[in-house]
Amino acid sequence: MKKRVLFVCTGNRARSQMAEALLRHLAGDRFEVYNAGTEPKGLAAQTVRVMREIGIDVSTQRSKPVAEFAGQEFDYVVTVCDSARQACPRFPGAGRPLHWDAADPADTHARGESLIDAFRIARDDLRRRIARFARQH
Repeated sequence: MKKRVLFVCTGNRARSQMAEALLRHLAGDRFEVYNAGTEPKGLAAQTVRVMREIGIDVSTQRSKPVAEFAGQEFDYVVTVCDSARQACPRFPGAGRPLHWDAADPADTHARGESLIDAFRIARDDLRRRIARFARQH
């Protein structure tokens, strides 16, 4: 039976979108993977671009509210930012909630990185975490 995983961030523009696609790509069909936001704002064009750079197409993914998954059971609910962890509802059957405070590309950009480089940094950080998660689970 496939493990169900939900990645949650605030805007659902980058980190949770990348995380879903990366787990799907790295673990094949071992997981049933979803993403959502506590305040969804739409998929960022930079997310599509940096994922395409590593051969993953996320252009058909959409930004959606975490409420869309209310009442569903997940083996893992992974929040990828502090504000999402505080606002994320509890899900029935969530084995163990996980929290990865991945840097927001918009914040990294504000600190001096170019915008596209900030998205690459976030992608690469998530890829390392997800590869480790896929090996352990």
